[in-house]
Amino acid sequence: MNDIRIRNANRRDLDQIMTIYNEGIVDRIATLETEEKDQQYMLDWFDKHGDRYKAIVAEMEDVVVGWASLNIYNARIAYNGVADLSVYIQREYRGKGIGGKLISAIEVLAKEKAFHKIVLSTFPFNELGQSLYKKMGFRIVGVYKNQGLLDGSFVDVMAMEKLLI
Repeated sequence: MNDIRIRNANRRDLDQIMTIYNEGIVDRIATLETEEKDQQYMLDWFDKHGDRYKAIVAEMEDVVVGWASLNIYNARIAYNGVADLSVYIQREYRGKGIGGKLISAIEVLAKEKAFHKIVLSTFPFNELGQSLYKKMGFRIVGVYKNQGLLDGSFVDVMAMEKLLI
């Protein structure tokens, strides 16, 4: 997996980013989202990730195999130094180290953009994701019980964080 290139996302990547995001939605392991995203949604999403809130991709042989983004955690000024993290990997590349490379790269960008902390949400049953986040230095903050509905059933959501300073 040494032939992976991490770079800033651009509009040309949006179809591949959307495909990977939709896999995460369909697989029900990474998000409470249940409706697959379309091109207009992805354009709006991309427009929110221009300056401070970055989006990056992992690319192999000109194919995007994963992406990560810094997202607004809370619009209040008091939380200006906190970013929410999203990481999605194409199905056949999960568990192969791509997520760690994306997280390492996005942490550098987060520091450059004056974030002091990254938070994320994951499902308690997403052991592969938790393993990655723990390996990258994230700690479990707690579990929100019945945080959302997924396919008609309540699911718990685990909060994790990493201090960057």
